Amino acid sequence: MTHSPFDPDESLTEAQKTREKQGEPLPDVEDTSGEPAKGYRAHPAARYFLRGPWEMVASILIGVGVVMLMQPFFLWAYSWSFAVLLTGTVMFLIVSHFPE
Repeated sequence: MTHSPFDPDESLTEAQKTREKQGEPLPDVEDTSGEPAKGYRAHPAARYFLRGPWEMVASILIGVGVVMLMQPFFLWAYSWSFAVLLTGTVMFLIVSHFPE
C-alpha cells in the first residue's frame, strides 16, 4: 500500500485534527531540503514532486517528439523534434527518482 502526502494522518491527536479542520495556518517554510518542518505532516515539496503526474508529462513529451519527427508537413516541427524528444527523455530519467 503506497502512501501519498494527501492521505489523512492517523498519528494526529483529536485536538490537532480539530485545529487542522478550523484552518489553522501552518508554519512558514524557507528550506525545502531535509526533514519536514515541525507542524507539517509531509515535506511541502512532496505535494508537487510525485512521480506519477511528472512521468505522464515526460511520456507525453516523448510521444509528441516522435510525432513531430515523423510528420511530413511542417519543417519547424521536424527541426524541434530532437529537442522535444531529448527533453522528454531527460525529464523521464529525472522524475523516475521522485517518490511515488
